[in-house]
Amino acid sequence: MLFSGERVRLRKMGIEDASIYHQWRNDMEVMQFTSPSLDVFTYADTENFVKIITESNNSKGYMIEEIGSNKPIGVTSLIHIDYGNRNAECIIDIGEKDYWSKGFGREAFQLLLDFAFNELNLHKVNLRVFSYNERAIKLYQKLGFIEEGKLKEQLYRNGSWHDIVFMGLLKRNYK
Repeated sequence: MLFSGERVRLRKMGIEDASIYHQWRNDMEVMQFTSPSLDVFTYADTENFVKIITESNNSKGYMIEEIGSNKPIGVTSLIHIDYGNRNAECIIDIGEKDYWSKGFGREAFQLLLDFAFNELNLHKVNLRVFSYNERAIKLYQKLGFIEEGKLKEQLYRNGSWHDIVFMGLLKRNYK
């Protein structure tokens, strides 16, 4: 399945994507915004993780590709899809730092949300974001997400404590 926007497209993630994902997953600058543990992963760990995402019935993982170059620049997924209650958690990582803060993540996330609400007919999507990731929080708010709660001082990073913020978006509030 392939979704295209103006500058990016989403294509189904496959085991052949493990090597590029492995690079991003072990880049501390990338992972500081998404990984609570900042562990270093073996290639086998990453391959297994990709296998779980691609073979699971309740998750859908997509590679984000820049249309002009066909270059993979990140990954976005719906995980923990609950078809009965029509909700899912969503995640996004732009692994290629040259593409940060240039609207690629927003476009990719909108494609994912369009799919979630219009194709899967989900009622709600939610996400977790670290309180210091202001760039991501602003993006999520622009897309209509609202804060639903937080785990206070759940994450110790760079010498201080940070919250994990839970945000949700109902289909009727999607912009």
